[in-house]
Amino acid sequence: MRKAIVVIDMQNDFVDGALGTQEAQAMLPRMVEKLAAARAEGTALVFTMDTHGADYLATQEGKKLPVEHCIRGTAGWQIADALQPFVREAAAVIEKPTFGATALPAALADYDEIELVGLCTDICVISNALLAKAFYPEKHITVDAACCAGVTPESHANALAAMRMCQVEVRE
Repeated sequence: MRKAIVVIDMQNDFVDGALGTQEAQAMLPRMVEKLAAARAEGTALVFTMDTHGADYLATQEGKKLPVEHCIRGTAGWQIADALQPFVREAAAVIEKPTFGATALPAALADYDEIELVGLCTDICVISNALLAKAFYPEKHITVDAACCAGVTPESHANALAAMRMCQVEVRE
């Protein structure tokens, strides 16, 4: 069985930058440990990157969330330094202008098991988990709750509950 771990938006702006949280910072060491073990097992890694342009504030998202973040080429757009060794060995790195990565299903076609981790549970993780589930209803799709963080602890828990209802397995 071939497995891929999808690492969602582990970028500086979501860890300790413009939209960073204490929960994201606390989760990062667990993520490093998880990805090191996955690499040792031969599990494929796929990264997504929230990617905006200088016109972000003029976009629909920017009007609803008027905090510039993940602007291509900035330090905040970069994946966290602790994860860079894994990025270099990734099967794919997918830039996405919105919550769900429309190119993600094609990158996951050859995998039987798909696990999602990353930020933010209640926005981009849930969007991509449900996207994967829609494309691959018979593949085993999981989310590792210990390697995710939401905008708030409450919205993180709500997103995990919603994913469970949509038959995405949530591992605590």
